[in-house]
Amino acid sequence: MLKYFLPDQYLQSVYHLNLNDLRKKNIKGIITDLDNTLIEWDRPEATPELLDWFRLVEQQGFQVTIVSNNKKERVGKVCAQANIPFIHSARKPLRKAFIKAQKKMKLPKEQVIVIGDQVLTDIFGGNRAGFHTVLVVPVSSSDGFLTKINRKIERRVLKRLKEKGLIPWEESS
Repeated sequence: MLKYFLPDQYLQSVYHLNLNDLRKKNIKGIITDLDNTLIEWDRPEATPELLDWFRLVEQQGFQVTIVSNNKKERVGKVCAQANIPFIHSARKPLRKAFIKAQKKMKLPKEQVIVIGDQVLTDIFGGNRAGFHTVLVVPVSSSDGFLTKINRKIERRVLKRLKEKGLIPWEESS
């Protein structure tokens, strides 16, 4: 069961994603979370840096779909700025939204990665759905109420994974 909480990869941020490596692995699609993965959970709009990243990723031939547990208004406002498709109210960690995003991209699972900042929603859901998963450091140190609860559980899970020698990276406190 613990293996479902273990990401395939760990990065400082989406900006550290090596697009050349993804291309060599025949990855063509990126499913990503929004809040605290791409922008702060309480930031109303995309940052210029994020808009540049979206342009770069698309210019490099990758498809991007945002899968978020947040409401349509929140996710839609950010995605409209970059014309990025999205799925809102995703109910992660359920697999349905991840699979729906992959099918909308018309790509096989092997060509899609899932990126997120939460082990209990993004990584757990992405792994259960059969995708390569990438955990990133949250872009903000603050969280909404429910995410604060998830983070407490997440710390316990990560501690357990570390005790079993399954975490190959060093966490910063």
